[in-house]
Amino acid sequence: FTREEAMTFVTAEKLMAQFTDVAMKSSYQSAMYKMKAVLRSDEKDLVENIEDSILIRKRIPNENTIPDNILDSILRCITENRVAKIVYYSFDNEEKTARTIEPIGIYHENQYWYVIAWCQLRKDYRNFRTDRMIGIQLSDEKFHKKHPPFTAFIEKMEKNHPFETVIIKVTKRIARYLQNQKYYYGFVSETTNKDVVEMTFKTMSIEGFVRWFLMFADQAEIIEPVYMKDQLRELIAAISKKL
Repeated sequence: FTREEAMTFVTAEKLMAQFTDVAMKSSYQSAMYKMKAVLRSDEKDLVENIEDSILIRKRIPNENTIPDNILDSILRCITENRVAKIVYYSFDNEEKTARTIEPIGIYHENQYWYVIAWCQLRKDYRNFRTDRMIGIQLSDEKFHKKHPPFTAFIEKMEKNHPFETVIIKVTKRIARYLQNQKYYYGFVSETTNKDVVEMTFKTMSIEGFVRWFLMFADQAEIIEPVYMKDQLRELIAAISKKL
């Protein structure tokens, strides 16, 4: 049990505590407790020393946290082919609707957990954000519809919303402040040349990227795509009218 392995062990435990619901966190903590129980005394000391040196700060606002048992219930539906009844708050029309769904898989992106499921109401596959699920109830009903593999949905999403390459240059001073944020906007790589850092991103939303870029635009430059500069000008002009 090396120091690096102990760091991975502790970090995984702390991440699970931050990014999962109460039910999954409890189950994971129970598993971790059992694993710690079989460690040698020197390994336990190592883990305890490292635990006090690793902190995972919350970055998800309280209003976006996952309801207590959402992920745990969704995973049970997936493994047991069970139908779930949810109350879902739609951001588009600001309405709460009752949905009966057949979950296919879950994924985490941009600080949120998403569920891909067959919606019996819409008669189609839908993407649900877990923090908008107000409640969930597991049904005794089994779903017998043969669903495509979960990977097929992810591939389709990426095909329908292709990633676009964005390259920007920022000052080294500003680059230091982007270390955490950049990963939420599709950061791929970077190169440093004297006082300038060139960063490459893959994003599905140029508009969203432009709005983020505006935060440090006075210390940065857009390399490509060129049309992103026009979007930035339009955004700045719209802001100027309100000043």
